[in-house]
Amino acid sequence: MSELHKNLINGEWIGGEAVENINPSNTNEVIGLYARATAEDTRAAIAAAKAAFPSWSRSGLLERWGILSKTAHEIFARKEELGNLLSREEGKTLAEGIGEVTRAGQIFEFFAGEALRLSGETVPSVRPGVGVEITREGVGVVGIITPWNFPIAIPAWKIAPALVYGNTVVFKPADLVPGCAWAIVEMLHRHGLPKGVLNLVMGKGSVVGQTMLDSPDVDAVSFTGSTGTGRRVAEASVKVMRKFQLEMGGKNPTVVLDDADMKVAVESVTQSAFFSTGQRCTASSRIIVTQGIHDAFVEALSERIRHLKVGDAIAHGTEIGPVVDAAQLKQDVDYIEIGKNEGARLVVGGDLVHHDTPGYFLRPALFVEATNDMRISREEIFGPVASVIRVKDYEEALATANDTEFGLSSGIVTTSLKYATHYKRNAQAGMVMVNVPTAGVDFHVPFGGTKGSSYGPKEQGRYAQEFFTQVKIAYTAAG
Repeated sequence: MSELHKNLINGEWIGGEAVENINPSNTNEVIGLYARATAEDTRAAIAAAKAAFPSWSRSGLLERWGILSKTAHEIFARKEELGNLLSREEGKTLAEGIGEVTRAGQIFEFFAGEALRLSGETVPSVRPGVGVEITREGVGVVGIITPWNFPIAIPAWKIAPALVYGNTVVFKPADLVPGCAWAIVEMLHRHGLPKGVLNLVMGKGSVVGQTMLDSPDVDAVSFTGSTGTGRRVAEASVKVMRKFQLEMGGKNPTVVLDDADMKVAVESVTQSAFFSTGQRCTASSRIIVTQGIHDAFVEALSERIRHLKVGDAIAHGTEIGPVVDAAQLKQDVDYIEIGKNEGARLVVGGDLVHHDTPGYFLRPALFVEATNDMRISREEIFGPVASVIRVKDYEEALATANDTEFGLSSGIVTTSLKYATHYKRNAQAGMVMVNVPTAGVDFHVPFGGTKGSSYGPKEQGRYAQEFFTQVKIAYTAAG
């Protein structure tokens, strides 16, 4: 039997009900046992974070820099090991898993540097003899709730800025993927983070997450997950007047114009729609194609999809890993049936893939003859399912792309500077991609959307300080 990975509360490893972490590529494999926190554990973690805040918020910059820097270096040194763990617990290919771990290391390295770049302003007052200082300080206890699709990168881009700007943290990772979350917390703890500054409470959202939301001692919540849960986070936070930051769903378009380079278009859409098994909030599931290139593009994309290798996430040559679990697989399959019943035509994929080991393998599915009012074009599927929508011209393509309640990422493939420039300005999304996949973002720049996809300040890069700090203004009279 595997060793139990415990929760970290006030600097102590605390056990609890053991839950198996299952490999979606091989459901016979138990990756490890992880403790499930109770409501009482969560309240203890919040109390510990509250008690630790006064000291940590005034800790030395070198202390913060050192802990984050050592953690970054260890993540880099262990990227193959942690990438293997990530791919086994979430289902990304091994290359994607190692890539995500590397990104987590880069995030910690960036924010370690932020500890030495903290700054403020000194400005003159309109009153003679009075000076004004404008500084930033930590918000307090930050509740961090992360999803299963990026088990190490999203925790990294929330935890690192929270800590470096002087906050204390209560961290609840997704129940499906506790392994990478536990590894990050263990490293930070071992590298000298004081007790109570970072608390790990693994478990059910209905227990751990709800206890966090119910507590008036949680000063801010950073959440990434479903739109429905995001709304509940907002409602609970407004009641106690806490800060909250939401990253939720997407129904991202990629527009392919008649003048597009076919190779670039096919590869961009393939990566956007199907890599990471389509389980990304930035994935493109609406492929909006102008009529002049439509048929040739669909033929070329279909051929590319037919040759994608679906299999064990850590096996050599695998391009598409499994869906994360049985519930997500059922959701994907149900949406494929919905698309058929709505009148869209499935041209390739959508069938279960049988493998040497029991797992949740689904061949990427491509629909054509879809319209933008179909459910498969309106609702986030969160799997390897995409629909091609034929349009007349650029103007119709732009209108169709913007006709959604979401606004996270939006892409266009074109060789026209005119259309690329216009699209960047007029696409209703927080991030716009020209001739590159919608799903790729850099660790040092802001991340976030508009409309129903996001709420609150952007994440990542220097923009993270907008959420994880509050501004203080101090007036001082001379003499």
